[in-house]
Amino acid sequence: MTPELADSHGHLTMIFDGGETRGRPRPPTKEELEGVLGRARDAGVTRVLVPGTTRDDQRLAVEIAEAHDGVFAAVGIHPHEAKDFDEDADLRLFEELCASTKVVAVGEIGLDYFYDHSPRDVQKRALQAQLRFARERRLPVLLHNRESESALLPILERVAPGSECDLRGVLHSFCADAETGRRAIALGYLVSFSGMITFRAADNVRQAAAALPLGAMLVETDAPYLAPAPFRGKPNEPSYLPRTAARLAEVMGTTPEEVAAVTTANFRRLFGSP
Repeated sequence: MTPELADSHGHLTMIFDGGETRGRPRPPTKEELEGVLGRARDAGVTRVLVPGTTRDDQRLAVEIAEAHDGVFAAVGIHPHEAKDFDEDADLRLFEELCASTKVVAVGEIGLDYFYDHSPRDVQKRALQAQLRFARERRLPVLLHNRESESALLPILERVAPGSECDLRGVLHSFCADAETGRRAIALGYLVSFSGMITFRAADNVRQAAAALPLGAMLVETDAPYLAPAPFRGKPNEPSYLPRTAARLAEVMGTTPEEVAAVTTANFRRLFGSP
């Protein structure tokens, strides 16, 4: 029997033309989306959470979630887009979209100090506004962190602290060190592992995973990005999630079935989904 898995971060609003992740992705056609979701179900992936990153694609994320069983949405402005964040207008849009019962989180929000597509002070202001919105509505958050944990963790401690029993969100596609993971978990945040854990050069990701508790983990694709080996460089999709779960199981010294059971239970616990 195929283990049941939950993809905690899959951008079903995006698809690449051709067989490579080159250029800019586009929204999928209805037929392409049905194909992606059908292959996911065949692979045992019964739930997908679709994050928002811009004003336009978060609307699409909600539309996709409302049209499909087992698909859920988050609303948020990605740190790359923080330079265009309008607190009044964007939070009004969040409020409108949160009327849908399929909206279960705020995200993808956070900080990115690797690309710096938006000024860092602007990223911080956008993050804090969105964290406050999520906290006031008791919604968990999907956090982006790229070489920014020295700024991110103090913001979480100040604006949105929780505990291991009072979850606040998840650090998606985790690639920081184990100490960052331990601090995040103590603050009420899960850590989610993507296809990066299968990459040949990603020893740092595997070392961090091995040092952290499975009970605080999720798995994800970050589709259409970060396809696991042997599909690296190809467009990713939820049907590839079992490969990530299997590699995580190897790292943790357990079985894919155990990883599936624990991470799917964590998905339900964090996002309150059926």
